[in-house]
Amino acid sequence: MLKRIYRHPAVLAAAAWLLGGYLALVYRSIRWTLVGFEHVAPFPEAQAPVIAAFWHERLPLMPRMWQAAAARLPAGVSWPAQVLVSRSRDGRFIGAIVGRFGLEMVHASTNRGGSTGLRELLRVLAGGHAVVITPDGPRGPRRVAVAGVAQLAALSGVPVLPCAAATSRRVLLPSWDRMMLPLPFGRGVVVCGPPIFVARDAAAAALPAIEAAMTAACDAADAWVTAP
Repeated sequence: MLKRIYRHPAVLAAAAWLLGGYLALVYRSIRWTLVGFEHVAPFPEAQAPVIAAFWHERLPLMPRMWQAAAARLPAGVSWPAQVLVSRSRDGRFIGAIVGRFGLEMVHASTNRGGSTGLRELLRVLAGGHAVVITPDGPRGPRRVAVAGVAQLAALSGVPVLPCAAATSRRVLLPSWDRMMLPLPFGRGVVVCGPPIFVARDAAAAALPAIEAAMTAACDAADAWVTAP
């Protein structure tokens, strides 16, 4: 009975509205720093596509990553982005939250049977937009990337931009990915690493490097917010 209530569309919509409002308030209370903007800037300035990738555990911080980068761009330069979310109920819930921050959704998959999803993402990239992906989502294993992110980079010729964010005041949820939920009035950082280009015939070989780069971005973000 309770499970049916929690899964009801009206309940999920209300929860998404509340969580989105909470994140918007928390973002404004945190002192943010962007590290690695030099890796981001060439893409929106040239109106070139990019695949921004980060681990699923940092998903509540992802909208702030886009806000921080957009705030540093010259006047008149925009950076349209579409976020990959699954077609599941959980994916629609996530889409309702991040959609309030001006990000568009692509309901698709790059996991097993995800050829349709890959075609849709290739279409988005061909239009010059950025695509945002959590390669270990939506259900893990934690920090293990599915092959789709490297295949997408190889087929499109578009590089992967490894990203992460962290806050000094946060709660790690007891979920499979130990998701980081920010708390108000701390310090926050967004880290973007150097882009990774993947040759058309080297998707499998590039996957470990993509995983390592995303983890390194997480480690750098965590170290920044815990430094004295």
